Amino acid sequence: MKKTLLLTSILAISAGSAFASGTHSDGHDDMMNVGKPGTASKVDRTIEVTMKETDDGDMIFEPNNLQIKKGETIRFVILNAGELEHEFVLDGHEEIMKHKALMERMPEMEHDDPNAVRLIEGTQGEVIWTFANSGAFEFACLIPGHYEAGMKGSITVTEK
Repeated sequence: MKKTLLLTSILAISAGSAFASGTHSDGHDDMMNVGKPGTASKVDRTIEVTMKETDDGDMIFEPNNLQIKKGETIRFVILNAGELEHEFVLDGHEEIMKHKALMERMPEMEHDDPNAVRLIEGTQGEVIWTFANSGAFEFACLIPGHYEAGMKGSITVTEK
C-alpha cells in the first residue's frame, strides 16, 4: 500500500511539473491546413530565412514573402542573426492568431511542433515542410511583442 501511494504521489508530482513547464505540442504530426511535416529525403528545395532586428527597432524576416508550389517539400533553414531570441512558426492566419494569444498568456512556453523552431541569437535551425494545399499562409515570431514589431511573413502556395 505504501509503495502504491508513493508511486502515485511521484507520478502526480511529475505530471504537475510537466504541465507547469509550459510545453506546447498540439499533435501537429497530422495534416494541417498548411500541410504536414516533410521528410528530409524528399526535399525539393531549401529556402534560407533570416530573423533579426533593425536599427529602427523593427523585427523582421528576410525574405518575408515566399512563393511555393502545392506538393513541394521545403527545407527552411532559419538563422537568428538578431540580438534577441526569435521563433519561426508556420501556419494559417487564424491558427497563427490563436497561437499568438496563447503565447501572450504563457510567454515562456516551449514548443515541440514540427512547424516551428525557436532560436537564441546566433543560432540556426530548420523546419522541413510539405505544402499539401494551395492558398495563403503565414510564418511569424509569436514571442510577445515580436509580431507587432513586424516579425511576420507571407507564403503563397500555388497550384502546380
